Amino acid sequence: MQALGGHMSGDAKQQCNSAEKLDRRKFIGAAAATTGLMFIKPALVRGTAANSVIRVGLLGCGGRGTEDATNLVDTGGARVVALADLFQDQLDAARANFDKLQQAKGYGTLGASQLFVGPNAYHEIAASKEVDAIVIATPPYFHPQHLEAVVAAGKHVYLEKPVAVDVPGAKKVMEIGKRAEGKLSLDVGFQIRDCPPFVEMVRRIHAGALGKIVCAEAYYLTGYIDRPAWPNASPTERRVRNWLYDRVLSGDIIVEQNIHVIDICNWILQAHPVKASATGGRLGRPNDGDAYGNYHVVFQYPDGVDVTFSSTQFAKGWWDVSERFFGTKGTSQSPYRGPLGIWGDEPWQWETQAAKDTGEKGFSVTGKFTSNLESADPEKKKAFVESITNGSFHNQAAKGAESALSCMMARSAAYTGHEVTWDELMKSTEVWDPKIDLNKLR
Repeated sequence: MQALGGHMSGDAKQQCNSAEKLDRRKFIGAAAATTGLMFIKPALVRGTAANSVIRVGLLGCGGRGTEDATNLVDTGGARVVALADLFQDQLDAARANFDKLQQAKGYGTLGASQLFVGPNAYHEIAASKEVDAIVIATPPYFHPQHLEAVVAAGKHVYLEKPVAVDVPGAKKVMEIGKRAEGKLSLDVGFQIRDCPPFVEMVRRIHAGALGKIVCAEAYYLTGYIDRPAWPNASPTERRVRNWLYDRVLSGDIIVEQNIHVIDICNWILQAHPVKASATGGRLGRPNDGDAYGNYHVVFQYPDGVDVTFSSTQFAKGWWDVSERFFGTKGTSQSPYRGPLGIWGDEPWQWETQAAKDTGEKGFSVTGKFTSNLESADPEKKKAFVESITNGSFHNQAAKGAESALSCMMARSAAYTGHEVTWDELMKSTEVWDPKIDLNKLR
C-alpha cells in the first residue's frame, strides 16, 4: 500500500500557521455540524503537490490486482506503499513492478515493513497506519472476509468483482456497504460503467433512444485461460494458485468473468432479472478443476424483457464480448471491440473507436484493452481517487452484490436444470466452503 507524502517543512512555518489552522479547523467543524457535510480526513490531502497522494495497499498481487494498482498510480493521485499476498513469489514480482514504476515517477521503493505474506496478510495490511485505501484482488471466495477487515480498519477500498461467490456472502457485502456509507469510498471493479463510449450509449438509451426495449442478446465468448502447472506445489496450493478453475474459489465463470456483461444488462435495464433458466457444462475443457466451460441462459427482466446470454471459456482462436438491445425505435450494440452505438430513429455511433482499434486479437485477462474499453480502467481509477480526495465517497456495494446475485441465479438454474426466480435465490442459505486451511497449504 502506498504512503501519503510529507508534511510541510520548517518548524517556524508550522508555528506561524498554527493559529490560522486552528481557527479554520473550528470553522470546518462547525460547518460540518450544521450542514451534515462530510469532509475528507486531513491525512488524505496533506503534503506538497508532488506528495499529496492516496497511499494505496494492494491485497492480492496477481495480474489483475497489479493492473488495478498500476492504474491508480497512473492517475497521478495515488502511490502504492504496501503489498500483501498469500505467496512470496507473487509479492516479490509485484514489489519489483511497483519499485520500477514508482521510481520513474520520483517515488521511493517499497519498505520491507509494508510487505505482508501469508494467511494473515490481509489483517496486517488492513491494520497498517501507512495505508489510506486498499485494492482487494484476492480469489473471489475471500472477498467478503477481506472487505470486512478493510472497512473495519477504516480504509477506503477498491474491491474487484465479483463481490462474493454465494448468496450469504453477497448479503454480507451489502451489510458491510451500509457500515461504510458516507464514511469511506467502496468501489467495485465494474470499470465499464465509467468507460466513455458505454456511458454515453447508456445515457442515450435511458433518454429514450431505443424506445421501449423489447428483448436483448449478450455474450462473453473467450478462449481458455491458461495457468502454470505448478509441478512442485501440493494439490491444495495448486488449487489456490489456479483458483479460477475452481467453482468455490471463483464462483464459476459466469460469476467471475461473465459478470461484466450481465452487469451492463442490469445497468441498461435499470433492474435485475426476476428469473432465469439455463444450461451449461464442462464439455471442451481439459481436466483442470470443476468450473464450467460454457453457459446458455435466458434471463427475464421486469416488463417481460428477455435477455439471452451465452458464454464460453474453452474455445481456441476467437473471442467476442458484446450486448445488443432491441427496442421499438432502434437497436444498440456495445462490443468490447468494433462498432459501438445506436442504429434506428436516433442514430449515434462512438466516433473515435475506429482510430483506437489497433487490431490486437488477444483477449486480456488483466483488463488491458484497446478500442472501446481503452479508457475504462483509467476513468474508473480516476473516479475512485477523486471520490476520496473530494470527500464525495462512492458506495457500490449494493450494485456489486446485485450483479453477482444475478449471475448466481443463472448458475443455480444451470446446476439444477430448473428455472430459478430472484425470490427463491434470495432465500438461499447455502454457504460455499472450499474446505481449505491456508495455514496448511503444503
